[in-house]
Amino acid sequence: MIEMFEEWYKSRHEYAKEWKDKTGGKVMGFFCTYVPEEILLAANVLPVRILGSHEPQNVTEPHIFGMYCPFCRDCLAQGLLGRYDYLDGMMIAQSCLHIRQAFTSWKKHMPPEFTYYLPMPHQVQSPRSIPFLRSELETFKGAVEQWVGKEITDADLDRGIELMNASRQAMRDLYDTRKSANSPMTGLEAMYAAASNQWIDKAEHTAAVREALAKELVGRDLGLGDKTRLMILGSEDDDTAFVNMVEGCGSVIVTDDHCTGSRYFWNQVEPEEDRLLAIAKRYINRPACPTKDWPQRTRLEHVRMLAQEWNVAGAIIIQQKFCDPHELDIPEQRKSLGEIGVPTLFLELDVTVPVGQFKIRVEAFLEMLAEEDLF
Repeated sequence: MIEMFEEWYKSRHEYAKEWKDKTGGKVMGFFCTYVPEEILLAANVLPVRILGSHEPQNVTEPHIFGMYCPFCRDCLAQGLLGRYDYLDGMMIAQSCLHIRQAFTSWKKHMPPEFTYYLPMPHQVQSPRSIPFLRSELETFKGAVEQWVGKEITDADLDRGIELMNASRQAMRDLYDTRKSANSPMTGLEAMYAAASNQWIDKAEHTAAVREALAKELVGRDLGLGDKTRLMILGSEDDDTAFVNMVEGCGSVIVTDDHCTGSRYFWNQVEPEEDRLLAIAKRYINRPACPTKDWPQRTRLEHVRMLAQEWNVAGAIIIQQKFCDPHELDIPEQRKSLGEIGVPTLFLELDVTVPVGQFKIRVEAFLEMLAEEDLF
């Protein structure tokens, strides 16, 4: 099943089209992992996260400012090129200015039958954030009911919550295997599993993760025990070519803090009588992205915990070019990791540019870590 995650990663559009043909259901494209997929699953809608293709493109210049991050421009390009033409709906939960512009341009030029902007609070640490989001989720639930022509009952919400919680627990268990001194899977394999989880039918993906845990990963030896253990964190990152390059230099990536990685599945909905309140609490209390990590800095302790529990020797901090929220987050992250003895390498990336130019810097970083082991 490990190979299946890569196949799903590479055939995301074909999978969604086949799912529509097979089920007759609707597909919702979404920007940002603050979108409450529980409500979409309760309505039997397939959520599909919109990501880029990491290819150079020349179609977004008339629609989005050139100094907006390459990730949001890459996402918009996928819409302009017609690669998501099977979407029935598209939505966003309030996120950074750049990805909101991608959503607005997509909605204006390629509107599907249903679009929705969910006002997710930025100040998640305010005591008013949970009741505010709960109210917004009720409005969103009503809009989805009108769109699909069906009431979403408490039993439906329970099913959506159970599907998401089972998926999150399976991914947590998969990541836990990488705490081993000889990780049974590479960082690239983990990235394929985590990213594909954001567009594959949740029950199908969870079953694949459980099968991999039970039948493939137990006793699996890829000879990674002598590799330098790294973590990656920062801006959105599903750049498989970059991860493959880093691991090809003699390292293994054992954990991450990305919205396409552990931040997506880290915490669960704690069931309670008011289902929408329970969902709101989960999204308010999840590991924050930098746009929502204020006034208290909660991300620093979370990232330190990941570095220590997964026993990393160093961390690569990635910033998408022009990604202001992470640019502001990075200096404190470097200082915080340095205080626990975890050296960092900062790289500013453009997801549509070949990664070869970064290889010599990664090699130098790994060489420095090896020297620290000697002395």
